[in-house]
Amino acid sequence: MKKTFLLIFLMIPLVWYCGPVAEEPVEETRMLFNDGWEFARNIDPELNGEFFRTSGATFDGWEQVRLPHTAHVEPLVIEDQQWQGTAVYRKAFHADEAYDGRKVTMRFEAAMHEAEVYLNGEHIHTNYGGYLPFVIDLSDKLAYGEENVILLTLNNEDNPQIPPGKPIAELDFNWFGGIYRNVYLEVKDPLHISDEILADRPAAGGVYVWYENVTHDRAEVHIRTDIQNDDAEAREATVRYILRGADGERVTSGELPAQTVDAGSYTLFEGMLEVNGPELWSPDNPYLYTLSVQLLEGGTPVDTEELRIGIRTFSIDGENGFVLNGEPLYLRGTNRHQEYPYVGYALSDNAQYRDAIKIREAGFNFIRGGHYPPSPAFMEAMDELGLLYMNNIPGWQFFGDEVFQENAYQDIRDMIRRDRNHPSVVIWEASLNETAVPEWFMDRSQEIVEEELPHGDVYTAGWIDYAFDIFIPARQHASPPEYWSGYGTEKPLFIAEYGDWEYYAHNAGFNQDAFEDLQDEERNSRQLRGFGQRRLAQQALNFQEAHNSNLYSPAFGDANWVMYDYNRGYADDLEASGIRDIFRIPKFTFYFYQSQADPDFSPDAGFDRPMAYIANWWDGSDDYTEVKVYSNADEVALFLNGEQIERRRPDQDRVSTNLNHPPFTFELDEFVPGVLRAEAYIDGEKVAEHERVTPSDPVALELSADLSGRPLEAGVNDLIFVYASVVDADGHTVFAAEPEIRFTVDGDADLIGHNPIAAEAGIATVLLRAGSSTGEVTVTATGDQLETARLTLSVE
Repeated sequence: MKKTFLLIFLMIPLVWYCGPVAEEPVEETRMLFNDGWEFARNIDPELNGEFFRTSGATFDGWEQVRLPHTAHVEPLVIEDQQWQGTAVYRKAFHADEAYDGRKVTMRFEAAMHEAEVYLNGEHIHTNYGGYLPFVIDLSDKLAYGEENVILLTLNNEDNPQIPPGKPIAELDFNWFGGIYRNVYLEVKDPLHISDEILADRPAAGGVYVWYENVTHDRAEVHIRTDIQNDDAEAREATVRYILRGADGERVTSGELPAQTVDAGSYTLFEGMLEVNGPELWSPDNPYLYTLSVQLLEGGTPVDTEELRIGIRTFSIDGENGFVLNGEPLYLRGTNRHQEYPYVGYALSDNAQYRDAIKIREAGFNFIRGGHYPPSPAFMEAMDELGLLYMNNIPGWQFFGDEVFQENAYQDIRDMIRRDRNHPSVVIWEASLNETAVPEWFMDRSQEIVEEELPHGDVYTAGWIDYAFDIFIPARQHASPPEYWSGYGTEKPLFIAEYGDWEYYAHNAGFNQDAFEDLQDEERNSRQLRGFGQRRLAQQALNFQEAHNSNLYSPAFGDANWVMYDYNRGYADDLEASGIRDIFRIPKFTFYFYQSQADPDFSPDAGFDRPMAYIANWWDGSDDYTEVKVYSNADEVALFLNGEQIERRRPDQDRVSTNLNHPPFTFELDEFVPGVLRAEAYIDGEKVAEHERVTPSDPVALELSADLSGRPLEAGVNDLIFVYASVVDADGHTVFAAEPEIRFTVDGDADLIGHNPIAAEAGIATVLLRAGSSTGEVTVTATGDQLETARLTLSVE
């Protein structure tokens, strides 16, 4: 969507000095505000002075908590309905006298979902919405030099005016509760770079970056900076830009001429940096520059913002599909819910990164949010890892009244303002997912995107073929066997969901309560790991068939449903079509997708290496003797007990015709215990292998932890999964074993979840949350007639 209309702003011309400029440090003004909160549930909503006492005392029944925090720890499977009600959070803090006369704000990255905020007993703010930030100006409200008390009441009950609007009992996901993302206190000069949410100005607020004339030889980085003057008199302001490479070295810099910013007003400063020989951001090269934007008065820095940016250019059309930096790229992706077991949405920033890296490890280059904006930490992880993203507002099968509609419009604005500078974002889903909305609502939604993003490469998407730049139906929105292969319009097509519903309830449509014509449970894609290898293989075959079929269509990409198993309000079991389970343990399907990425042979390749995976436990269960090997090689040899069974090329059947790398299927006549080994070859050279060994009786436990690229961190409510595998005498997992396992921990950490818990497909899982101290913690796992296991972890 290229913009050609004119926006009129108060701004300075693009005439400035560009060259080396001096650097001066600016005092850090943004402070993490996650510690020292008190929490209570379902207390008397009639607030009185007792709620606003200073830190010298606490209240009976209140907990001391650190953010991110969930308002209620849920069971693994929410069989009835998640907790809903009113949660109260309070924090006492000292407001330094030096803050008086400065701009003091508090930023909540998200809190679910109706917030009333009080300071020292005075109501100061109301916020509706649980997925995007809200910012409160405390400058003229704080008692400086004294103790202050901030208090929030948070209600997460059904509210048809707050998107997604649909009652939890009818919703295909849960929204949980609490202050589940970070909170920051920020102190600035009255002359400052404004906050993009607080400013509430289209295409303005904070720093807004876009790119023009991008090639491998040069690129233009355009920067709009919103300077706010809350002083009582006019101030002179200058804006300086410094761009550094990934190595920290300065690439280019420049400084704009000084301008007067009137009292109580703002000015938009706009400049451009020319970058010669830019490193262009892409999934294969997620190169991030650091842009430092400094505000100066009389040569003295008074404020600064630093952001990581990725220079790239892309286009999307019905003829060429998605083109990134001049090269076509098929977007092979997944959908992701941000839910963890037990704690819901309350994930640490590290946990968000660990979720993202697993998606990259699956061979995906693209994610569609499901169905709301994710954490800022997840956005940053996608930038780092080279994952492209379709960002979306909260919405699912519900259209409310005028208040709901205005809240949805504001969600579009706030989502864009928060995330517009992330190189990962290439599509804005400014529509309510699977919701029958009138054309005027879609027209206005499209207009809002154009108001907020008048420059650069901008594309919108909606599930109705109207108004937006890209049509994003789910596979099940069409009929078999054609699905979307016959889509013939010029509008770009992206298949936003596939692999689950079309195998589960062909005729139920959007009616979640009328599961008509359900397929046999063995044949659908909703398969827990504990259902056994035959059903895991069926899930993988479903996704393979659907992805292969999608490639007949003119779609420029697809996203499967879904990456991780999750709870949903309308059903009392886990939605199990994830290619990893709710504990993030892979199913066979994960390796099918991993095999679809072309092999990267570079020595330092972090992803997409040559791979092979045997999708069979080879333990004699289920009388299952089909051996499917997923590999991105061109030939695979299968050995049983050292004897080669067959060496063959990839499958050429009906469900493999369009795949990048079809699997290799070997039909064995009978199960013979022993060692099954697959060797993968490219141009005759062995590049990967995988081995399965028939396990014997279980004798011990073996512990492992999922760190996924981030160490366990103290003081931030960091969470990791700890796995206890039931193993035989040689250390092979016994998938048929499902004993109860009990976990204990020594050190500054605690365990969350069912404990003891039965192993599923040979593995029992618990959540470990780090405490405040660095050092070591030791997890112990025990089970009847099994050798105890211990694992010591470093906490940084």
